[in-house]
Amino acid sequence: MKRIVKILFFALIIKPVVFVVLGLNIRGRENLPKIGGAVIAPNHNSHLDTLVIMSLYPLNIIEKVRPIAASDYFMKNRFMSWISTYCIGIIPLDRSGSSSQEDLFKEPHKALDNGEILILFPEGSRGKPEQMARLKKGLYYLLKDKQDITITPIAMQGLGNALPKGEALFVPFNCQVIIGNPMDIPENSQILNETLKEFFEINLKQIA
Repeated sequence: MKRIVKILFFALIIKPVVFVVLGLNIRGRENLPKIGGAVIAPNHNSHLDTLVIMSLYPLNIIEKVRPIAASDYFMKNRFMSWISTYCIGIIPLDRSGSSSQEDLFKEPHKALDNGEILILFPEGSRGKPEQMARLKKGLYYLLKDKQDITITPIAMQGLGNALPKGEALFVPFNCQVIIGNPMDIPENSQILNETLKEFFEINLKQIA
């Protein structure tokens, strides 16, 4: 049931919007991980970020692509919960601070072990349109014991203007997506965040 709903949602609604209305320019599409476990690490300015990345995958793979998203927002009511669960397939993450790290990462680790491809934003939450926020350490701590997992960085520009935070409707806008080479998990969070920050800054500057 979930698989069919998700495929129809992207085939009939999301993919037509992303590729017809937004005017998307993509570089490095061949770098997208095709099999899991793997993690995609994009910058974050809009709810469109997740939908755009998932739309880059063929429908026969899209079931395996799952964003990690805040449970307090995406599971806050019955309608949002249904969309998040059946149409997008999120892995809810508790941001309250009441869960242990083991419990917090239990479902993401299970998904990686099942060969799924996760989307996790290193900034944590959306920032101001087209402005990078400080990178957090959650991505490293999620993966520090998963040395066989690769991280694929993605720099996106324009989506914050197409659907900025606090807005319900999007406007057509020329958007850029640059997909970097997969990278191994480094020895500590500082190296990871510095590497990701450098990738974002270089590529976002080039397409600004």
